[in-house]
Amino acid sequence: MSERFFVSEPITGDHAKLDGPEAHHLLHVMRAAVGTTATLFDNSGAEFTAVVETTRRSEATLRVTERREINRELTFPLAIGIALPKGDRQKWLVEKLTELGVSSLVPLVTERGVAQPTTSAIERLARAVIEAAKQCGRNRLMQIAEPQSLDSFLKSPMAGDIRSPGCRRLIAHPHAPSLATLDIKTPLPTLIAIGPEGGFTDAEVTCALTAGWQQVSLGQSILRVETAAIALAAALAIGGRSAENA
Repeated sequence: MSERFFVSEPITGDHAKLDGPEAHHLLHVMRAAVGTTATLFDNSGAEFTAVVETTRRSEATLRVTERREINRELTFPLAIGIALPKGDRQKWLVEKLTELGVSSLVPLVTERGVAQPTTSAIERLARAVIEAAKQCGRNRLMQIAEPQSLDSFLKSPMAGDIRSPGCRRLIAHPHAPSLATLDIKTPLPTLIAIGPEGGFTDAEVTCALTAGWQQVSLGQSILRVETAAIALAAALAIGGRSAENA
């Protein structure tokens, strides 16, 4: 696979343009010149072979020579609502969830939250999604949604979309029944809520249970926010893929 680049506008014709960080990567990091071959993706699920046709200091035009429909997504939607950890742990979290195939991440505002999901933070995370997708080969980006309160998240249309029978809605909580007690080999639409470093309050957990959510844990250890998110995502992704390959 040649070096991959994200095109923000849908590729509908035989040419595509790179600018901003992607053009910088192509022209000044990879030292691409006219005739260089690259792989493009535009969040449509397809990827494209393209050849650099013209270059300027901060943009490049590429001629598309092939379109391929390559699906590297999970067979079920997996959305995670999470109270963001501090600092660089946010980027690491986003990178790993992107690699695991998570469909969307919703930053949660909770009573014990330690990191506020500001506009600038969300923009940085969106860029981290692109970088992770370029590396792991996904042709669709994990969505970084607008921040929500936990109460809104539990009752949001996103949650409502998967309230039909057979859909999972899981809230991570210490000392709850283990994830191992669930059938995770059946690929079902899944929504997960993960609290801040201090955990969800009793009132928040009660709110989730009242809304029909199910408590799960990952063992006796108290995990960091990002560890819990990645472990749950990995277990569900691997479980779903094993059922698909059975």
